[in-house]
Amino acid sequence: MTMLRTVKPAQVFMGRLEHGADLLAELNSLVDECGVTLGRIEAIGAVMQARVGCYDQTRHTYGYVEFDREMEITKLTGNVSLKDGQPMVHAHITLADEQGQAFGGHLAEGTRIFACEVIIEAYAGDIFERTWDETTGLSLWEKIST
Repeated sequence: MTMLRTVKPAQVFMGRLEHGADLLAELNSLVDECGVTLGRIEAIGAVMQARVGCYDQTRHTYGYVEFDREMEITKLTGNVSLKDGQPMVHAHITLADEQGQAFGGHLAEGTRIFACEVIIEAYAGDIFERTWDETTGLSLWEKIST
């Protein structure tokens, strides 16, 4: 089932995240503080260590890879929607090491910021809410309310 709704840009927030903080936790705190319930996130920078996930479509579980080294954030992209009535950041990240090799996946807690600049675009429109999807085993945009 394809599901598209029209949203309109409402506000844009730009800033720098705190050195040493957990990247995912910091993003979730920011969207909560700014009152963003529907939006898009983009960021660049560097991390001191990282943890990324990849979803096993057969087992319906995440596996995680940890990088205990300095890496560049070449791209972080994600969205903001509601899960259990609270704003939630869902983001993917691509990281590069000193050799230029890229690694990426689902951004997970355990990724510590060295330096990070972020843009959060808030949208006005229908609320996208995540609910359990039995087919995939994921919380997906299922229920949309105004």
